[in-house]
Order: sequence, then structure tokens, then C-alpha cells
Amino acid sequence: MMSNGQYSPFYRDQLPQQPKQFLQEDVIKTAELQVERKTFIITLRENVRGRFIRITEETTRQRNSIIIPDSGLAEFARVLGEMTQAALEIPEGGDNGSDATM
Repeated sequence: MMSNGQYSPFYRDQLPQQPKQFLQEDVIKTAELQVERKTFIITLRENVRGRFIRITEETTRQRNSIIIPDSGLAEFARVLGEMTQAALEIPEGGDNGSDATM
């Protein structure tokens, strides 16, 4: 807390801890994919905020997730398709520079 009795906006750990509120999520569809030593779980879900896809990567040591809201699914699918096409067209060890003109 700062000398004026207010919490600094730069230090989140100073804020009083509040319990996390979990939203009820309904699972619409789930798919699982094994790639080498990784398992990907792709789940279409819905809650009061709307629909979204959660992509979870599980390895023997950790689990990571990303969430894509339905408003970004078409764009995400387009970019993923472009990346997949590039990976199939460019031979391994070829030009792997990034294209910043997305």
C-alpha cells in the first residue's frame, strides 16, 4: 500500500486476495490428438460469455492451454490453414523466415 492509503497499480500482489469465480462451462464437442509425446485436447465449450475453443497441450511434465473465443475462430482457422499449407510446400531446412504481412 502506498503512503496515501491506496494500492499501487503496479503491484498486483498488494491487492487483497479475492476468491476466483469459476463460470459454468458446457462441453459441446471434444477431440483428442496424439502427436509424438504430446497429447492435444481440443474442446468446444460454451459459458455465459459465449462459445470458445480450448486447446490443451499435455506432456509428461506439464499442461498448457489457449482459449480462442468464437469471434476469432474463423481468423484462427484461416491462419492455421496458411501455416499448414506453407509447412507442406516448403521443404524442411528451407527458408524459415517469418512473413510479417499477415
